[in-house]
Amino acid sequence: QVQLVESGGGLVQAGGSLRLSCAASGRTFSTYGMGWFRQATGEEREVVAAISRHGTYTYYVDSVKGRFTISRDNAKNTMTLQMNSLKPEDTAIYYCAAHGGLGTQLRAHQYDYWGQGTQVTVSS
Repeated sequence: QVQLVESGGGLVQAGGSLRLSCAASGRTFSTYGMGWFRQATGEEREVVAAISRHGTYTYYVDSVKGRFTISRDNAKNTMTLQMNSLKPEDTAIYYCAAHGGLGTQLRAHQYDYWGQGTQVTVSS
């Protein structure tokens, strides 16, 4: 069992930056692969980025590659998503999630634990 809490969302102008954080409870954070998902109003939830248990492998959806960076600090039980050059299309609720598998999992149903979400709004 792990509990996840996101923070760092807010309102930012296009071209700006935000850093999202996900804090995990417990002592077994390093046993979970992690991911960031987002869901815009009226849209399906999609994976944004994923990272393996020790950060060896990462994945980014094409639309954010080169702009977003996923990282984790297992000593602090945290995962972050650095978002640069934000676009209005990035507006969504962002969720952190954890799974017990290997590597980077890309589908929402593969994740076992979810945070409550944090709103990111990018104005034009």
